[in-house]
Amino acid sequence: MKFFKILVFLISIQLSAQQGGMWIPSLLEGMNEQEMQALGSKLSAKDIYDVNNSSLKDAIGHFNGGCTSEVISPQGLLLTNHHCGFSQIQSHSSLENDYLKDGFWAMNLSEELPNEGLYVEFIVRIEDVTDAILNGVTDVMSEKEKQSLTDKNSNAIQKKAKKEAWQDTKVKSFFQGNQYFLFVTERFEDIRLVGAPPTSIGKFGSDTDNWVWPRHTGDFSMFRIYADKNNRPASYSKDNVPYKSKHFLPISLDGVAEGDFTMVFGFPGSTDEYLPAVAIAQTVEKINPSNIAIREAALKVIDAAMKSDDKIRIQYASKQARIANSWKKWIGENLGLKKSNAVAKRQNFESEFTKAVKAKQLESKYGNLLAKFEKLYAEIEPYAVKRSNFSEAFIRNNELMQMMFRLTQLEAVANQNKKGFEKARNSMISSVKSVHKNYNVGVDKGIFEAIMPFYTDNIDASIYDKTSFTNVDKALEVLEGSANDVVKKLNADAAYQYAKPFIVEFYSKIDPEYQRINTEINAYQKEYMQAQMEVLPNQRYFPDANSTLRVTYGQVKGYEPRDAVYYEPVTYLDGVIEKYVPGDYEFDVPQKLQELYKNKDYGQYADSNGKVPICFLGTNHTTGGNSGSPAIDAEGNLVGLNFDRVWEGTMSDYYYDPEICRNIMVDLRYVLFIVDKYAGAKHLINEMKLVHPKQK
Repeated sequence: MKFFKILVFLISIQLSAQQGGMWIPSLLEGMNEQEMQALGSKLSAKDIYDVNNSSLKDAIGHFNGGCTSEVISPQGLLLTNHHCGFSQIQSHSSLENDYLKDGFWAMNLSEELPNEGLYVEFIVRIEDVTDAILNGVTDVMSEKEKQSLTDKNSNAIQKKAKKEAWQDTKVKSFFQGNQYFLFVTERFEDIRLVGAPPTSIGKFGSDTDNWVWPRHTGDFSMFRIYADKNNRPASYSKDNVPYKSKHFLPISLDGVAEGDFTMVFGFPGSTDEYLPAVAIAQTVEKINPSNIAIREAALKVIDAAMKSDDKIRIQYASKQARIANSWKKWIGENLGLKKSNAVAKRQNFESEFTKAVKAKQLESKYGNLLAKFEKLYAEIEPYAVKRSNFSEAFIRNNELMQMMFRLTQLEAVANQNKKGFEKARNSMISSVKSVHKNYNVGVDKGIFEAIMPFYTDNIDASIYDKTSFTNVDKALEVLEGSANDVVKKLNADAAYQYAKPFIVEFYSKIDPEYQRINTEINAYQKEYMQAQMEVLPNQRYFPDANSTLRVTYGQVKGYEPRDAVYYEPVTYLDGVIEKYVPGDYEFDVPQKLQELYKNKDYGQYADSNGKVPICFLGTNHTTGGNSGSPAIDAEGNLVGLNFDRVWEGTMSDYYYDPEICRNIMVDLRYVLFIVDKYAGAKHLINEMKLVHPKQK
C-alpha cells in the first residue's frame, strides 16, 4: 500500500485546471484545492471538509440512500429534488388532496407531514483505513478468503472507531479494493414534508424533456429535519424540534454567468470509469438495447393508462417516473458512448497501457490482463444479458412477478429456517400491502403481456384471473397459517406456478454462473486498476462513485451537441411559456405562473436582464445519486440544485468527455421565486440567509 500512496502523491502534483472526477472531500488539499482555485474558487479545502470546525460537508445529507439534500436554514430546512421526494409527495396524495397536481405547502410547523421510513444521513468523519483492512491479505489467498479477512478486519475497525452512541460507521472500498475508508455517520429519521410545487412545475417537460437541454424544470421539494431536545437523531415524535445543523448554505441572489466556478457536493451512486473496452462494448451492444426495449414496452402500457384515468395517474406516477428515467438514460448513454468513440478511445488507452507495461518490463505481472478480460467478458455475456433481462421482467417493471420473486424467498425460508419464517412472513405481508396501495390489475396485466415476450415464449396472461395475489385480501389469506400451510397454498397458486420455474432457473443457473465469472472479472479489475496507476502514473485517477460523499468541480458552460448548434448555458421563464401546451400533462403551465409571467411580477428573483432564470449547465461530473446535490459558487453559497445531465453526456458513468458532458441544475432564484411569489410561502424565505456575493 505504500506504493499506492506514493502514486496518489505523484498524481497530486499535477496542477492544471482540469475538470471531471468525483473527489473524496477529506483529500482535497493539494491538486484539487489548486485546481478549484484555478477555476475561480475562493474556497480552501478546510472550508469544504473539516472535522474540528463547521464546514460545507455538515450541510450535505444523503437523502434516503438514493439522492442528496442540503440544509438551507438554521431550522433544519432541507432542499432536494422534486423527483427525490416524489414518492413521499405521492404517498400523501389522494383524489381529495392531489399534491402531485396542486402542490403542497406547509404554512407552519404543525402542517408539515411526517414520512415513515424516510431518513437523511450526514458524514461526521472520513478516515483512510486501507492498511488495517488489508492486514494479512496475501496474493496466494482465494478471492473468497480475501473477502472474508477484509470483512473481519472491517468489523474490528468499526467496533474500535471513536464515535458517539447515536452515531454509526461504515467502511467502503475505493479503486476496486485497493483503498478503504471509514465513514462515521449520523442518521436522522424524523423528516417531514414542507413544500413541493405542482408536477406541472416540478416535472415540467416530463419524459420529453428528461435528460435533454434546453430544460425548464423546477425540480425541487423541501423537507425539514427534526431532532430530539438535545439536537440528536430520534424517531418521529410530536416533541421533536427542528434540527440545528453545524452548517447551512446561504443562498446567492446574484446567480451565475458563463465561466463561473461551480462545485457539486453530494453522494454519486455508481460509475465504471476504468473498465476495459470490451466491457463498455458489451454494455452498448448487448445489455442496454435489450433493457431499453423491455422498458419501452412497459411504458407504452403505463402512459396510456395514466392519460385515461386520474386515479391510475396518481397510483403510477412514481413508478412511471422511475421506469422512464433509466429507459431514457440508457438511450442517451448509448448515443453518447458512440458519438464520443468511447470504446475506440479506451482501446487506444489500452495500447498505451500495453506499451508502458513492456517498457517497464512488467509483462509477466500485467501482460495478460487484457486478454483475460476478452475471454471472461465473452464467457459472461449470455448470463449478463439474461440476468439483466430477468431483473427487468421479474423485479423492475411487473408487480405480480415482483411479488412472486419475493414469495420464492419466503418459501426458501419456510423450508430451511422455520425460526426465521415469522419475520420473513411479516416482511412479505408488508410488501404485499405496499404493492396493493398503488396497484391496478389491468395495468399490471398489460405490462406482463408487453414485456414477457422479451424474456420467454411461455406467456400465460390467464394467471391474472386465477391468482390470489391480484387481490390484497386473498393474498393475505394465502400467507396465513403454518410455514407448511403457506408453502402448500403458494404452490397451488396459478401465478406462483407460472413464475417459480423461471425464478428457480435464475437462482440455480443464471445468477450462479454470472457471479462465478464476475468474481474473476472483479479480481482482475482490481489488479488492472493497480496496474494502470503503476505503469501510467501521470494519468488522472479518481475513485469510481460508490454512494459516498464526493466533490466535483467545474464551470458554467454551454456546449455544441452537433455541427452548427450551440446551446447557451442558461434557460429562462420565457421558455416555459414557449413550451406551454394547455391541458398537456408534460407541458401544461399553472394559471398563476402564467399571470406572474404576464405581469412580470418577479420580485427580487429576476436576472440583470429582467428575466427569471430557470436552469443552467455546468461541466461538473455527476451521476445518479447527485440528484438534489447543491451547486455551490466560488464563495460557498448555494446557486443551483443539481437534477440531471444532458442526453449526450449520460455516458459519463463510463467515459467523461468535457466537450459534451454537462450537468443540469435548477437556478436557486427560480426555487425562491416559486416558493415566494407562486406559493406565497414567505415564511420559508424568511428562514433562509440570502446574500449578494457579486455586489461586494
